[in-house]
Amino acid sequence: MGAGGRMNEATTDKNVRKRVPTEKTPFTISDLKKAIPPHCFKRSLATSFYYLFRDIAICYTFYYLASNYIPLLPKPLNYIAWPIYWFCQGSSFMGIWSIGHDLGHNAFSEYQWLDDALGFVLHSSFLTPYFSFKYSHRSHHAHTNSMEYDEVWIPKRKADTMYSEVLNNPLGNMFMTVVRLLLSFPMYFTFNIHGREYDGFASHFYPQSPIFNASERKQIWLSDAGMLVAFYALYKVAAATSASWLFCIYGAPLLVMNGHFIFFTFLHHSHPSLPHYDSREWDWIRGALCTVDRDYGIFNTIFHDVTCAHVVHHLISTIPHYHTVEATKAIKPILGDYYKYDDTPILKAFWRETKECIFVEPDEGAEKSGVYWFRR
Repeated sequence: MGAGGRMNEATTDKNVRKRVPTEKTPFTISDLKKAIPPHCFKRSLATSFYYLFRDIAICYTFYYLASNYIPLLPKPLNYIAWPIYWFCQGSSFMGIWSIGHDLGHNAFSEYQWLDDALGFVLHSSFLTPYFSFKYSHRSHHAHTNSMEYDEVWIPKRKADTMYSEVLNNPLGNMFMTVVRLLLSFPMYFTFNIHGREYDGFASHFYPQSPIFNASERKQIWLSDAGMLVAFYALYKVAAATSASWLFCIYGAPLLVMNGHFIFFTFLHHSHPSLPHYDSREWDWIRGALCTVDRDYGIFNTIFHDVTCAHVVHHLISTIPHYHTVEATKAIKPILGDYYKYDDTPILKAFWRETKECIFVEPDEGAEKSGVYWFRR
């Protein structure tokens, strides 16, 4: 993964680490929209359904091959085949989940009701509370890299010694990597791990959670109902087959999907060159630009370019995924140094960010600047 990606720009380690400007941008969101070809804003129902049905067909193919042929393999070949299936199917799950994410942004079609109906079914199928995530994710887009109000991947401060001292070593980094990839997805939704601090119990499953406002609470109940239906369906499948069969066919790929989600969202919002801002300095457009595009090779296609065209997604989230790469190329000349692209191989980048993006602090002598940078 890494070579030959869609942005196709070679960068040196020095350039990768070069900090983006923190001054107010000389361009506006209107300037960026004018630079993007008009067709990039069009949400084609036929094209969107093509990608959805294509992903479902791939998912079913993996399921059919695994359920019908892996059990016939002699040992130890089946022990090799199952993990291959888990990774491939988990990656397929992530592609479908990514379409569900676009549905939450109303980037699938011109019809909000259709996007919500489809998104509710898709995300519930992958044990994700659709409306709960839609609303918290909308807040994330509205407050990206705000120290006070962003919703996810809130950086730690040096005063949090558990991170800045106890876990700030190779063993601690490895421990955090394992915990992050295996547990962060369900823990975020259940206990708001990596999320913004609130007064009161913050959970995506709790309708009275301070994450949501009064107008959203009824749909949080609906999200919970969708999850209950999904769990009941899984229970019936396990009863009709076995728990081990369900784990092999669905559970293990779901864990892979969860790991993919945490992996690339962590890399979206963790980079030595990107700042966070407090309320003295934050504004929406600079916050939205505090994310990074990366090259995931073939996974760019599998994940519908959310990996390599994430900056433009934060700027204009209703652009459908099949136009985001073109839209990125259109705005890059305007963004200039405000645009961050990193073609470091993603496994190397993940380990680098795990080691170096431990906590944030202002530069020495600029404690009142309102600008914070990652430290280790």
